[in-house]
Amino acid sequence: MRVEIVDVGARDGLQNEDKTLAPSARAELCEKLAAAGVPRVEAASFVNPRRVPQMAGAEEVLETIRRRAGTVYAGLVLNEKGYERAIAAGVDEVRYAFPVTETFARRNQNTTVAEAAGLAGRLVERARLDGVRVSITLSAAFGDPFEGRVEPGHVLSIAERVAQDQPDEIVLADTIGVGVPTQVRELVEGVSEFGVTVGCHFHDTRNTGMANVVAAVERGATVLDASVGGTGGCPFAPQATGNIATEDLVYLLHGMGYETGIDLEAMIEVAAWMAGQLGKELPGQVYKAGSFEPVAG
Repeated sequence: MRVEIVDVGARDGLQNEDKTLAPSARAELCEKLAAAGVPRVEAASFVNPRRVPQMAGAEEVLETIRRRAGTVYAGLVLNEKGYERAIAAGVDEVRYAFPVTETFARRNQNTTVAEAAGLAGRLVERARLDGVRVSITLSAAFGDPFEGRVEPGHVLSIAERVAQDQPDEIVLADTIGVGVPTQVRELVEGVSEFGVTVGCHFHDTRNTGMANVVAAVERGATVLDASVGGTGGCPFAPQATGNIATEDLVYLLHGMGYETGIDLEAMIEVAAWMAGQLGKELPGQVYKAGSFEPVAG
């Protein structure tokens, strides 16, 4: 079985860092990820640079990348203006994200959940006309930084509405890293019943990221977000620390017998390069420990 990994390092990985990398360095990161075999790279975030200065120059990033054939270069958007910027910049895929709770939706995007879900439908329609992939991420699907626990039934009701618009996939995001495998199983199975490809986006804030990965793939998720070196976090979600590390995820999946198409040794090198760019040790484990040949069982 194949699991498709989307590396979000150039976007989610960098958006909460104290050090801001120039668009040329972010483009170079995207090139290195593609060369390592990452099939989909989230290259930029088309948001207001005054709110997220680390993401300034999104258009320059896309313009600078020397694109690798077969690699999908995506852009994150939070509203219609962001969508239009992403399309003008030449993305292959638009990834629209919105929180499933009212407080976070208002704080993060100045909208309501109903308005955000309605926009998802319009963006899916526009993406079809524009000939690009479209992915919808449900943020804070496992817990909200302001409202606390999020009931699975609430998430599934929103996912069912979004699925009716037939996006290429729905991604369940554990934005603040509070989810556990029982939640993951329930949500992945529930969304799968709507006839849509299910993806997951995990943070390792409370050391549950990889356990959640296993639960997700065993219940049918076929797309997983990860960030090189385990970098990441949300500027508007308190205590939202790093994503699961791409190289750690590749090691786990390969050891379990899943295919990703990614060269693990090359990914380890990218993580080490990223650590050098940021001038610090990153949370990922495999880039420090090295690879091994586990027995697939």
